[in-house]
Amino acid sequence: MIAIGEIVKNGIVFDLKNWQRKMSNPDNFIQFVDNIFDTLNQRNINYLLVGGVALLSYVEGRNTQDIDLILANSDLHSLPEIKIKEENNDFIRGEFGALTIDILLTQNKLFNHIIQEFATIRPFGDKNIRCVTVEGLVILKFYALPSLYRQGKFERVSIYENDILLLLLNYSIDLKPIFQILSEHLLPSDLEEIRSIAVEIESRIERFSKQKKKLE
Repeated sequence: MIAIGEIVKNGIVFDLKNWQRKMSNPDNFIQFVDNIFDTLNQRNINYLLVGGVALLSYVEGRNTQDIDLILANSDLHSLPEIKIKEENNDFIRGEFGALTIDILLTQNKLFNHIIQEFATIRPFGDKNIRCVTVEGLVILKFYALPSLYRQGKFERVSIYENDILLLLLNYSIDLKPIFQILSEHLLPSDLEEIRSIAVEIESRIERFSKQKKKLE
C-alpha cells in the first residue's frame, strides 16, 4: 500500500479545482502527512484512521484530499498544531498546516465503539497505521446516510452508497451484526431505511455476479 501522503497528494493533483489556483508543491504533502502520524505516535495518542484513505487501503476508489480520524476530544490538547475551523458535539474539522483533518469524536458512543472494537494495523508506505476494519467502515458509512439524506446532500449519499457497494463486493461481510450495532445508535425509521438501501446494494451485487457468470 502506498504512503498516505502519496494518496493525499494524488487527490490534490487530480482535482481539477486545484488547477485553477496556485498551490504549494504537493510533493511536500508526503513528508508532511508522515509527520502527522509520527506526532500521533510520539505523543501516545489513541487514534483510528477512517474515511477515504482507510477505504483506499481496501478497495480502489475515489481520490481524497484530507485525513479522517477518530480521536478523544481530550487528546486535542496534545495536538495544538490542529487549528479548529468547525465543531459540534460529534465532529471537528481542523487544519494541520495546509492539510484538512476531519475528526470524529469518541464522545459519540458509536465512534467510541468503532475505535475500541474495529481497529487493525494496515501498512501505508513504510509505516504501520491504526486503521478501521472493513466492517467498521461499513458501519460508519451506513450511520452517516440518514443525516446526509435529511440534509439533501445527495452527491455525498451517492459516494457513500458506492463505497458500501465496493466493500461488500470485495469482502464477505455479515450485515446482521452490523445492523445490530446500528440499531443502538439510529432511530428505528432510519434503521429501516438503511436496511432498504442494503437490499438495493445487495441486489446490484447479485446482478454483477450473474453478469460475471455469463462471461465465464
